[in-house]
Amino acid sequence: MMGLYTIEALTAVIIVVVIDLVLTKSKAVKTLNFWIAWIIVALFQIPVDGWLTKLSSPIVIYNSHDFSGIRFPLSIPIEDFAYGFALTLLTITIWLRLQPAGDRHSDQ
Repeated sequence: MMGLYTIEALTAVIIVVVIDLVLTKSKAVKTLNFWIAWIIVALFQIPVDGWLTKLSSPIVIYNSHDFSGIRFPLSIPIEDFAYGFALTLLTITIWLRLQPAGDRHSDQ
């Protein structure tokens, strides 16, 4: 059985991908620019989240029943990356949607 945090993280990803592809039709997730941005965000997330969740002296403590128990890299629950992905995609999707029509590019 999946924990609540795992279910919420996966649900967030699915909902935001649907928002991007269907609701706003931004299609950011299909662009190279998005994936480059996501890699940059994840690279900064690793040291910060790793420090917050370090097993030796954690600042953020997760209930072991609420997440998958998979931690990578360092001691970061993989669910944190799903949330980071969803937040990054949602931000970029909204930003693209709010651009004036003349500023939108189909190859973003």
